[in-house]
Amino acid sequence: MKALELKVPPVVLAILFGAAMWAISRLLPSGYFTVPGRLILCTLMVLTGAGIALAGVLAFRAAGTTVDPRTPHQSASLVVDGIYRYTRNPMYLGFLLMLIAWSLYLGSVFAALLLPLFMLYMNRFQIKPEERHMRALFGDDYTHYTSRVGRWF
Repeated sequence: MKALELKVPPVVLAILFGAAMWAISRLLPSGYFTVPGRLILCTLMVLTGAGIALAGVLAFRAAGTTVDPRTPHQSASLVVDGIYRYTRNPMYLGFLLMLIAWSLYLGSVFAALLLPLFMLYMNRFQIKPEERHMRALFGDDYTHYTSRVGRWF
């Protein structure tokens, strides 16, 4: 399983999960539901998710550190300001919010069941390996940061 660590770019993974959610919604139409104001809610969630993810990218760029999630060992600095005061993984949280919006748009219970799988995959194959590298690079500073700020929110 270690072979999957840091291999699939998270944006690609989010797109793959979105495609799988669409496919499941079409294959299992019996699980449809409706949400009042669905389009407005979905739009707000997508914009919020994109904004959170973009804030993470901009904070990394401002700090002059890598935004490539496959190479955490190349991190030049520990970013703890801006959006990183509230979540250690704003880009991944943004992707999750966009996938939640997608599941609401699709209106499929079965598609929504993939959301926890996205989080599990991200925790196991992306976030935990990143955390190992960050702990090795930044030691106690990173440990203190993780004690104050949650992985997702």
